[in-house]
Amino acid sequence: MVMLSGLLLLAAVTAHSDEYVDTIAVFKESPGSALFFDKAYGYAVFPTIGKAGLVVGGAHGTGRVFEKGQYVGDTSLTQLSVGFQAGGQAFSEIIFFENKAAFDIFTAGNFEMAATAQATAITASASASAGSTGASATASAKKDEAATAGEYYKGMSVFTVAKGGLMYEASIAGQKFTYKPR
Repeated sequence: MVMLSGLLLLAAVTAHSDEYVDTIAVFKESPGSALFFDKAYGYAVFPTIGKAGLVVGGAHGTGRVFEKGQYVGDTSLTQLSVGFQAGGQAFSEIIFFENKAAFDIFTAGNFEMAATAQATAITASASASAGSTGASATASAKKDEAATAGEYYKGMSVFTVAKGGLMYEASIAGQKFTYKPR
């Protein structure tokens, strides 16, 4: 019985870690975001962020933070938005840190990304820019078809991949992150 419990726990931990490996692989296979893995000081990856809204909206997801390719801590994202919006969607997100200074700002505790920050949406059908000011992507990216380009803003670059759902949105939102070292 103890052995069976141990095997089930191991299977659960392995299955949970696969979502991070799979999500990182999607971003590594996208020509635009792949380049960031070689040059970035670190990154935070969120396999699934759930988002919903009807005038007032919100989003939440949990992720992991990597420094120089090594897993160093856990993070969570919470977003509140107000404006014209209706629907729900799920997406993956990765934030690249250009240097140690940007990494340290994110991992100092509670970090907030302003409504002016932009995220580059990776989609299979077209490139689009999605920011916390409202535009959002609704197409899913296949690992071998994702293509985009992005750049750093204040030491950070954000990419998203829509996983499903439909969200109509013209709202103002900001993201708040927490960080716990491993």
